Amino acid sequence: MTATPTGKSFFGHPWGLSTLFLTEMWERFSYYGMKAILLYYMYYQVSRGGLGIDKGTATSLVSIYGAALYMSGIAGGWVADRLIGARRSITWGCVLIMCAHVALAIPNGGQSSLYISMILLVLGTGLLKPNITKNVGDLYKEGDDRRDAGFTLFVMGVQIGSFLAPVIIGDLLTSPDQSNPQGNHFHWGFGAAAVGMAIGLAQYLVRGRHTLGASGKRVPNPLEPHHRKRVFSSLLGGAVALAALIGVLIATGHFSADGVVNCVSVLAIAVPVVYFIIMLRSRKVTVKERSRVLAFIPLFIAMVIFWFVEEQQFSVMARYADQQTDLGAWGFHIDPTLIQTVNPVVMLALAPVLAALWTKARRQPTTPQKFAIGLVLTGIGFAVLFLPWMMGGASQLVNPAWPLVSLALIAIGELFVNPVSLSVTTQLAPAAYASQVVGLNYASDSAAQGLIAQVSKFYSSDSSGLYFGVTGALVALVGVGLWFYAPRVQRNMGHAAHE
Repeated sequence: MTATPTGKSFFGHPWGLSTLFLTEMWERFSYYGMKAILLYYMYYQVSRGGLGIDKGTATSLVSIYGAALYMSGIAGGWVADRLIGARRSITWGCVLIMCAHVALAIPNGGQSSLYISMILLVLGTGLLKPNITKNVGDLYKEGDDRRDAGFTLFVMGVQIGSFLAPVIIGDLLTSPDQSNPQGNHFHWGFGAAAVGMAIGLAQYLVRGRHTLGASGKRVPNPLEPHHRKRVFSSLLGGAVALAALIGVLIATGHFSADGVVNCVSVLAIAVPVVYFIIMLRSRKVTVKERSRVLAFIPLFIAMVIFWFVEEQQFSVMARYADQQTDLGAWGFHIDPTLIQTVNPVVMLALAPVLAALWTKARRQPTTPQKFAIGLVLTGIGFAVLFLPWMMGGASQLVNPAWPLVSLALIAIGELFVNPVSLSVTTQLAPAAYASQVVGLNYASDSAAQGLIAQVSKFYSSDSSGLYFGVTGALVALVGVGLWFYAPRVQRNMGHAAHE
């Protein structure tokens, strides 16, 4: 659909984009608000309002939480493609996400509330993320030159939510500070995240009827009625078996956070690999669609590498801001959560510029070339933090300007990867796997966070400079290699590429 029942437009785009824009904005407000304070909630002492979990374990748990969350996008895409359609999946996803934040907002809930919240948020985000992205793609016909610009505007909704979240939830409501027993109102922050998701859900239900028409209501590849019972029985059996296994491990003393981290890390990488194999061998995928899937593989790898750096702002770089940054260097105290506003500020400032450029420019970089530029900028941004370590040593607190510059460069790199990846995924997805491939896109973030959960174990204050420098340099080199490999990827994309 290229028009909506109202006949209005949203900055030159279908009016339905405004509804999806606001839904995503409030969902990201709730998610990034929760994530801005989650690591600190885990490792702050109980007397400071936290759970007292070991810092290294908490860092890995935050990453593995994200890995499971984005890995669930494949399942959420399957539910939409085979059972209930994108629109109902988005609705139920919002409901589960809201309940997840309510669980965290319960005072004295302890680790039980934390794990319940994790399960609910994984399920809810899996239903919402791939399907809202697919819904955006449905607003444009194939070959519509507004598509990349539309996804860039959509990502601006993400950035508005992710900017407001650390300011309102992290700074104003929670104010994480290990030295101040009067602060750290974590449950207020989690409660605000629940309210944000409730607002997003309400406007989606009310405005969606008038702006989205029939988009997302159809089930693209429905299960035959006689298969539904078998599927539900298998899912129920799997859930019971998993619960029984966890119960046995707990009873025998073999259940541990490290074990969960390792299992999810393996799954985060194995699941997308298996899914690519399934699609390439499927009879429902045509020869032309198979070529597009092959083109998607190197782009998927590039996305994993990008997210491997970007997602560390909520784990490794959050610790860096809290423990290795002089938060009073500018004459006033800076809450460590405010470091996370850098990415959305840069994105909001530059996203409209790039959106206009991709819309009006007669010639522009191809999709794989955009990815290559993004990786180089992202790698350089991460490597920047090697410089203060080299000049001042590991024991000296760094000026906040250093992480600000680092995060700004990473954010500029994201503009060349994230919105473009959302757009190209909806183009390259085989018809029978439409929402599932969008879920596979988000699985790149999952695989990246699975890697972070393992690699971040090597991070320490003493070796932080080497960690940032070596990792950043390797990412930038991959970007250079992708630039030279870009023409071959573009040929496999065929007529799906319209840059």
